[in-house]
Amino acid sequence: MEAIFNRRSVRKYTNQAVEEEKIIKLLRAAMQAPSAGNQQPWEFIVVQKKDTLKELSVTSPFAKFVEDAAIAIVLLSNEERLKYPENWQQDMGAAAENILIEATDLGLGAVWLGVAPFEERENHIEDIFQLNENLKPYCVIALGYPMEGSENKFIDRYDEKRVHFEKI
Repeated sequence: MEAIFNRRSVRKYTNQAVEEEKIIKLLRAAMQAPSAGNQQPWEFIVVQKKDTLKELSVTSPFAKFVEDAAIAIVLLSNEERLKYPENWQQDMGAAAENILIEATDLGLGAVWLGVAPFEERENHIEDIFQLNENLKPYCVIALGYPMEGSENKFIDRYDEKRVHFEKI
């Protein structure tokens, strides 16, 4: 639970590179996510080149921080793997959350940038990577070592007023 309670959105990073073994751990965590009928629709693009990070930073008005990240992971759903097409976003959300939690556990900072269902954002990602039509962009997760003052820290957000047993 420590990683869950300490995780927060981190948008400011040091210049330190993220080690390959940590990148693999992040991807392994993503692929451990549950999915509808075990369809596992995910594909991932790991971006480390500064020029590509800069291109990603204009995906939306809220994406500027991607330019300064050490890496970004673009999460894609492969429509050819969908047994239950109505569930692809839930599957991808679980994979994204696993990356965020694992990043915290590894001492990294991360933030999730929503892409789907915004057509202009999806088109931008498709253009950058020249994606096949069966690959649908879901989100971009920027990662790096948190700059001092931006570290993950414990925040208890439990609110008993939002919990209802049996009825509202």
